[in-house]
Amino acid sequence: MPKQSDLLGNDKAQIERRMRELAAEIERHNRLYYEEAKPEISDREYDLLVHELEDLEKQYPNLAAPDSPTRRVGGAPAEGFETVRHAVPMLSIGNTYSPDELRDFDDRVRRLLGTSDPVAYLVELKIDGVSAALMYRDGALEYGATRGDGVEGDVITNNLLTLPQIRRRLRNWDAPAGAALEVRGEVYMARPEFEKMNEGRMAEGLEPFANPRNATAGSLKLLDPRAVAARPLRFFSYGVGLAESYPLPDTHGALLERLDRLGFPVNPVHWRCESVEGIFEIINEWEEKRKDLPYDTDGLVVKVDDRTVYDAMGATSKSPRWLCAYKFSAEQATTRVRSIEVQVGRTGAVTPVANLEPVFLAGSTVSRATLHNRDEIARKDIRVGDQVVIEKAGDIIPKVVRVSDNLRTSEEKPYDFPTTCPACDSPLVFSEEEVAVRCENLACPAQIKERIRHFAARGAMDVEGLGDKLVNQLVDEGLVRRFSDLYKLDVETVARLERMAQKSAQNLIAGIETSKSRPFAAFLYALGIRHIGETASALLAVEFGSMESLMAASREEIDAVEGVGAILAESVAAFLANEENRAEIAALKDAGLPMALTESERRAVESRAAAAAAAGDSPAAGKAFVLTGALPTLGRSEAEKMIKARGGKAAASVSKNTDYVVAGEKAGSKLAKAQSLGVPVIDEAQLLRMLGGAGE
Repeated sequence: MPKQSDLLGNDKAQIERRMRELAAEIERHNRLYYEEAKPEISDREYDLLVHELEDLEKQYPNLAAPDSPTRRVGGAPAEGFETVRHAVPMLSIGNTYSPDELRDFDDRVRRLLGTSDPVAYLVELKIDGVSAALMYRDGALEYGATRGDGVEGDVITNNLLTLPQIRRRLRNWDAPAGAALEVRGEVYMARPEFEKMNEGRMAEGLEPFANPRNATAGSLKLLDPRAVAARPLRFFSYGVGLAESYPLPDTHGALLERLDRLGFPVNPVHWRCESVEGIFEIINEWEEKRKDLPYDTDGLVVKVDDRTVYDAMGATSKSPRWLCAYKFSAEQATTRVRSIEVQVGRTGAVTPVANLEPVFLAGSTVSRATLHNRDEIARKDIRVGDQVVIEKAGDIIPKVVRVSDNLRTSEEKPYDFPTTCPACDSPLVFSEEEVAVRCENLACPAQIKERIRHFAARGAMDVEGLGDKLVNQLVDEGLVRRFSDLYKLDVETVARLERMAQKSAQNLIAGIETSKSRPFAAFLYALGIRHIGETASALLAVEFGSMESLMAASREEIDAVEGVGAILAESVAAFLANEENRAEIAALKDAGLPMALTESERRAVESRAAAAAAAGDSPAAGKAFVLTGALPTLGRSEAEKMIKARGGKAAASVSKNTDYVVAGEKAGSKLAKAQSLGVPVIDEAQLLRMLGGAGE
């Protein structure tokens, strides 16, 4: 199936639009996976989105956003915890999905090492949990942290110390005074203990967790360590980050033995393979055998065993080059489509969902599966009554893979996509410019519910106690139609709702009041402006400083903000031009919500941006630059230092491997060679913008 960008030709406006759409979608899935623990797509589908954006950025580097998600890892640190900058960035792992892709990885490794001989690998099970880093100094635990965005993570020391496998002091510590070691590993839940916990929750009338990983991620974000201690969390160590004045073994296999000696549990299921061919035997054996394990694993982690070559092999802006993950194929089952219905999201997008005959799949009973959009239904020819093969994307989200059309009985019925909204009966809008079908009635109750959920979610206004069922009640009872209605609620009104009492009503009102102290950038994100995620919200907050300034800005002024661009600017300008939206913002201001960026918030955002750039989260990271001619304001050595500080390389000569030539006055033969090879040529102002400097 061709990528959507393959169909755009050379239309720059459409290409930029597609790049913005991809960035926004990737940001959304990052937030769902890393921050909310509610992934909607498989790793494979996520990787395809990222690869499409990476391909476009390579073809059109001048259209690439400085804050592109292709240059970052994970999600933002959570509210309520202190953050710490990782001494060594916690990068992600590149995924492979087939034997051919794994062989390609082996070929790249041998090219980087300059050898045609087989390379030995250490292969481990990839535990489906949450990464954590434990910093020890002089053998004593200094802090424990989450991965966060790869540059900074949340300090969750007290939560991690509730796990019996986490040590306050290392065993057999033998190092000079002041030596430091950062141990990294995976926090997870064993499935039998997870199921027992869920049984207890249901007995108490609480919502069960969807899967062990979601439960683990949610548990580590709890602010009360006593609540964390009640969760059956476990820990496997798998590596190290910083090692300061502490010598490490030369092989990864020996490192695992060292971690065991220091007192950490190491997964005993790992193998040393003398070549890539040995890995395929493990894959064949463990595709099925993994189902007998007491914990969830979605693949294998393949690491070059020789740790002495890691620095030389280096990393991309997201992943080390000396390891990869091989993802197991998703478990599948066959069932029947009972019916198809549509759901309406907060932007009015209408998504079809298949109601299925219940079937047990990958640890739970599945009765519904997303069909994504009407084009997907047509492409797969999915009919009511069809026998279909389903799988869980990433072993989490059920989806229909294909129809078993050989089992059709002629009783199956093609699905007619509705022409009116199921929630408000307004006509649905079918556009040729996008796949989504939309309800454009802003008063649609389904949209209102989704907008309120988004407004109250973590990362937005983070309203404690406002769950899905309560949102449904508030909207259905006519108590909430707009965001500002939340701030008019009182304890007596809420306490009268079904399954609510005085105490829970008081907690909700307290949560709503507390939300007024959220940052201005979070408020912008909470408004739910189409295409505007948390990153764009932060950029707008820093650039304009207040809602008043942003509302007074033209579309062109918004477009000029580095990292925003035309598509997002158009969306923001249209939202703020709407009189109803302006009136709602005024009502929220009267309610006491944040309408300006505080100095402490500005410093925090700028500090995070600087930290990200220093860790390689920069458009210049990994790029090769050649300077030619006299630059207007920068000396050659100064420019080279700036490039290197942002993770780039300053090369002396132009070749096909050069990414950019920076041309100044009286540029000579290097400029001519760049033009002959098709290497992009930029000026000083463009270079400064890429480096985060003060370009025009």
